[in-house]
Amino acid sequence: MVHSGGCRCGAIRFSASADPHFASICHCDDCRRASGAPMLAFVGFYRRDVTFSGSDEQLYGEGSVRRSFCATCGTPIAYRDEQLPDQIFFVLGAMDEPGRYPPTHEGYVSERLPFVHLNDELPSFPGVSVRRPD
Repeated sequence: MVHSGGCRCGAIRFSASADPHFASICHCDDCRRASGAPMLAFVGFYRRDVTFSGSDEQLYGEGSVRRSFCATCGTPIAYRDEQLPDQIFFVLGAMDEPGRYPPTHEGYVSERLPFVHLNDELPSFPGVSVRRPD
């Protein structure tokens, strides 16, 4: 099954040939500011399974984190972390069928806005939800 998505204007398209290994909601301040939303949901794939077509993504970020977006319409596309070089995390809203990827947990709940309430049964972490190498 192919998992596909892209930006609002269609300039950037991507697809993954294997199922995702990760689906999460992040409440960190950085994700909030990058998206303009109270939280940001991601779906993660291994880079070896992902292909892009159309325009190149524009990258920004500092440290080990890089985020991408479409230079034409501004749609956020993905999140990359140099500590996880074999993985890419697509913004759930950029997926063609976002309802197919229910989150399995939440990260940075310590930064969650007080009015945001989700499924209390999801595993929750006070910080990062994707384990990094020590």
